[in-house]
Parts: sequence; C-alpha cells; structure tokens
Amino acid sequence: MTTSANELFGSPRREISVILPVLNEAKYLESAVNAIVESDFDGAIEIILAIGPSHDGTEEIARNLSRKDPRVVVVHNPTGRTAAGLNIAVAASQFAVIARVDGHAQIPKNYLSLAFEVLNETGAVNVGGVMAAVGESIFECAVARAMRSPLGVGASRFHTGGLAGEVDTVYLGVFRKEALNAAGGFDERFTRAQDWELNFRLRAAGGVVYFDPRLVVTYRPRSTVKALAKQYFEYGRWRRVVSRRHEGTINYRYLAPPFTVLATLTSLVIGLNFGTIFLVPALIYGLFILIASFKISESISEFVAMPLILLTMHFSWGTGFLTSPKSLAPKVALRP
Repeated sequence: MTTSANELFGSPRREISVILPVLNEAKYLESAVNAIVESDFDGAIEIILAIGPSHDGTEEIARNLSRKDPRVVVVHNPTGRTAAGLNIAVAASQFAVIARVDGHAQIPKNYLSLAFEVLNETGAVNVGGVMAAVGESIFECAVARAMRSPLGVGASRFHTGGLAGEVDTVYLGVFRKEALNAAGGFDERFTRAQDWELNFRLRAAGGVVYFDPRLVVTYRPRSTVKALAKQYFEYGRWRRVVSRRHEGTINYRYLAPPFTVLATLTSLVIGLNFGTIFLVPALIYGLFILIASFKISESISEFVAMPLILLTMHFSWGTGFLTSPKSLAPKVALRP
C-alpha cells in the first residue's frame, strides 16, 4: 500500500539541495553547474559536488565554481564510487528535497521548479523524467538515437517518454530527503543500478516513484564503441545483482538481451557445424538489426554506425547479465 509522502513528512519548504557525484568530468562539469545556477527555482538552492579522485582537472574546476558562487560546496569522495559520492553529498546537504544531477548531464531552466511542484502535488518520494540523450559527433548522435528508441533499449519511460504516472524507477531523481534516509540511502555495494535498487526499497516502504515526461534532462552518451560496450556490460551485470537481491524484479524486457545472446551464438555455432538451416535465428536477429537501424537513423552516416551500436548495446548488456558473478555486492548491512 502506497502512502503519500506529504502525509508522512509534510509539504516541503521551497529549498533544494542539488547533489552531483563527480569523477573526471572536466569537459561538462562547468556547464552542468551553470545550468543549475541559472534555474528559475524561486527558493533556496545549494549545489554539493562530491568529487572523486580525478586526473583531468575536475577538482580545480569545482573549486573555481565554489569560489565564484558560495552556494556551490565541494566535498571529497575518496573512493570515487557513485553511490558513495551520493551518500556523502546527502549527508552534507541541509535541505529537505534532494535533486540528483550528474556531472555530464544538463538540466533545463525549469527542471527544479517543475520537479518540486510534481513532488509536492503527487505526494511521491521520488520524481524524475526523461533521459534525453544528445550527442555531438556522428557516433554519439547515433548512440543517442538508439538510447531513445524502444528498438535499442526497450520501452522504459525514462528512455522513450510516455504518460505521467507511477513507475519502478526514474532517471536521476528528485527525492524527499527523509524518505531517502529512511530507506538507508544509496547502497554503496552497487557500482551500477544503484538508482533502480534504491527505488525498489522506496516503493517497498510504501512510497511512490513518479515519472513526468515534462522533466527532461540532457544526457551525454559514450563517444567510443569500447566505452559503450563497457557501460552496457556493467548495466547488465549489475541488473542481475538487483534481480538476485530482490526476487520478482525481472520481467521479459530484461531477459530479452541475454536470450538474444544465447540464441544468436547457439544458432551460429550449430549452423556453421551442422547445417545452414540452424542459422535462421541468427539471420532473423541480423535482419532485425538492419530494420531497426533504418528506423532509428536520421542520416546515412548514422545508419552506417547504427548496426554496430545496437549489437554492442544488446550483446554487452546480455553478456554482462549472463556472466554476472554472485560475488558482486556481498550481503552486508546498509549504512545506518
């Protein structure tokens, strides 16, 4: 049974702590922070940068931003891990509403004011919107289109958009701090999928996680095949960890990539050794990739790159899921 957060915690004051876990984000950090500073939110704002051990000048940029604007606070995240940085930033925050933003993301001018309004009106414990991937190079633009298409990443509303309403998880998130702390914060055992896992615990405690398509955040996709493969491999292996930790959280959408990997590889191995008829499943998947590439792409250059991008995303996620070791995220208590 869900309970309105307004009933439990009351309506929040017009104050927001914006937290950013930052590691090697020299390219985008200043623009990410400037977008927050330029927000049209008419209440108090603080911006807490949890800086991990970076080697690209990120900390110097963060310090300069803090000197220019006292609302920007720099705290250290010694491990550099995202979940740890988020918890450190939450602990350093002073306001009752916590907005998570990434160092390579950019929020629109009305994001904080709209998120605050939705949080208050819905009585949710967390609200979020669309992960609007936007690329610069041809490769990044193609990745961005794949990330916003159900043919590339499935039908999650935070990727593809959709109607407002209760969901399992959202991109980034604007939280009630009391609910976040009551749930135990972000699980620092998780390298990836810490958002999904936290939202599961928030919902298990009776809270509502709410999606609103008007909340759109610009996301910068990976710029190389290697980086994209690593990202989606980690997505897959940590989503498997969530499914082990919380039974009943896997559906057909999550099983599609590992099934595709097994079916395609089995088809190729058997077909090449025992008869071409067994190549049919692999050929069908190949045809799907070509059709999907045609539908998703908006230029010849993107169409040329798209098959490799889709194969990388599908196979990396599926392989990560299949090979995820049980030793990941050992069962230890969350922080108090």
